[in-house]
Amino acid sequence: MKMNKKSYYPWLLVAMLCVVGCLNYLDRMMITTMRSSIIEEIPMSDAQFGLLTSVFLWVYGLASPIAGYLADKFNRSKVIIGSLFIWSLVTWLTSLAHNFEGLLFARALMGLSEACYIPAALALIVDYHPGNSKSTATGLHIGGVYVGQSLGFIGGWIAETHGWHYAFHIFGAIGVIYALFLMFFLKDKPTSLNHVDTDYSQAQEDIGFLQAFKKLFGNRSFNLVLMIWGLAGAVSWMINGWLPTYYKEKFNLSQTEAGVYSTVYFFTAMLLGVVLGGAMADWWAKSNRNARILLPAIGFLIAVPGVFLASYTDFLMITVIGFVIYAFTRPFIDANMMPILAMTIDQRYLATGYGILNFCSCIIGGIGIYVAGVLRDADVNLSSVFRVAALTMVICALLLFYLTPKPKRIKI
Repeated sequence: MKMNKKSYYPWLLVAMLCVVGCLNYLDRMMITTMRSSIIEEIPMSDAQFGLLTSVFLWVYGLASPIAGYLADKFNRSKVIIGSLFIWSLVTWLTSLAHNFEGLLFARALMGLSEACYIPAALALIVDYHPGNSKSTATGLHIGGVYVGQSLGFIGGWIAETHGWHYAFHIFGAIGVIYALFLMFFLKDKPTSLNHVDTDYSQAQEDIGFLQAFKKLFGNRSFNLVLMIWGLAGAVSWMINGWLPTYYKEKFNLSQTEAGVYSTVYFFTAMLLGVVLGGAMADWWAKSNRNARILLPAIGFLIAVPGVFLASYTDFLMITVIGFVIYAFTRPFIDANMMPILAMTIDQRYLATGYGILNFCSCIIGGIGIYVAGVLRDADVNLSSVFRVAALTMVICALLLFYLTPKPKRIKI
């Protein structure tokens, strides 16, 4: 039977956006893997090098709500293509920087341009997957993001063999070329095919920035989702940010060994978890409308004993198993967050809502990793920090159980 465009394009869209998501995180992460190569040419303190990532995160977080609004107000696919083109151009221009100020300015521009991508991409995926495939589609896209995050080491390898300028030059050029390719293939879903509980055909004309904020923050369910996402972000930063240090100090490992245990096993489990978490939620949603809310809650509750087990034992492999359990079940919320938003808020404000979630996650996540450092300075060991993170996941699960979707007037 011959497939028509309508049957395969939603999945082609996910495949195309997986590549964009991979480039999104690869471009932002690879600078952290080429530290030695950069500071050999541009001397800077550790604080200055850290600022290169911090300024990206601050600008990215602050710009996210406005970036999400742009994706709701205007054409989502054009926002995605424009974001990819600009951040790739900025990546290429970063290769021309020859002083700290130039690098800092480039990182700020990258934070601004990359902020426009995730809210628009996830909203477009939900537009094309309104039924029982939205969590699977979202999970596959987030999987692409995880792949990009795990491939950050490529930047360090290229920097060692050809120089750090060359790494930025190559990936910037790849992104620009791919943006030109997407101009011919990435399209918004026709408004006549969007089955929502509002007049979607008038959405672009009706939506206003202040109106969107008022509607969202006046929604009890959105405020709960905001709390859940913020706390989940804090947990991720507290564990992901300090896990290499924990392995190194707890088990007297080398930096390389600690890196393997905290990345290879960890990100493999996260990739499997986000994909399967989306597929399981879609399967369960056929018989339980609240499946996309309940599965992440269950995932958090399974992750809690994994973290406690990992933080109490003195056996390396048991610790690895405990954190792998966490890494597998914690991403259930990542695969289902945009679908949860679609269940709880006016669909006209999906990208704006996710942009606000991004802002909250960046701010609270940054606070989480900082607080973990403060606790270490106060001689509180990382095992205790991880247990605090585990208890925070219990709160996330309870908030999810308390969350209720909007009345069912449409098929979601």
